[in-house]
Amino acid sequence: MAADKRKSVSNAQRALRELRGMIFSGQLSAGSDHLESELAERLAMSRTPVREAVLTLEAQGLLELRPRKGVRILPVSPDDMREIYDVLTELESLAAEEAARAGYRDADLAELTAAIDDMDVAIAVNDLEAWADADDRFHIELVRLGGNQRVVSIVSMMRDQVRRARAVTLFMRPKPVKSNEAHRLVYRAIKEGDAETARSTHRAHRQQSKEMLVALLERHRLRAL
Repeated sequence: MAADKRKSVSNAQRALRELRGMIFSGQLSAGSDHLESELAERLAMSRTPVREAVLTLEAQGLLELRPRKGVRILPVSPDDMREIYDVLTELESLAAEEAARAGYRDADLAELTAAIDDMDVAIAVNDLEAWADADDRFHIELVRLGGNQRVVSIVSMMRDQVRRARAVTLFMRPKPVKSNEAHRLVYRAIKEGDAETARSTHRAHRQQSKEMLVALLERHRLRAL
């Protein structure tokens, strides 16, 4: 019985990982409809773990489960991104402020430093996908350093939607040199314990990111993956 439960949990985790990957890759494109039985067949597993994964992805805003109609992969609209970035801006700026107040030592900020260094390397070799991965790591670590688990949870729920929109616009945007500079300024403010600068700098950075991303979505009529 315990083994069956562990297997079910493992399959649900695999279904979640694979369905999310299929959404991001475009195999499950925005606006497309799918029966749970179809998804289960594609993943070669029963419907129970697929249903668990679908419910999680619905909570994260990646799809919609419609009674008797199956699953619809949701687009990300410019209005969605405005709202999401407004929330992210406030919560991440709060995290930056609290991290600056925490009195972290250099060793505590090692992951933040590594993410910034990797972003610089990625820009130098023009590897935007590697830059995006390092950028994600920076924001995840920044929120963790803020020390508020509710903020961590809320931001985590919205992260996939931001990644989907960015995946489409990544190669349309200017090279993110200014983004790297902003990250380094935030890091420096945290290291120096300057809470006000950490918060204001990060807020300005996130607001600029929102304006650029929304403009790209509107200009190209994109509805991310």
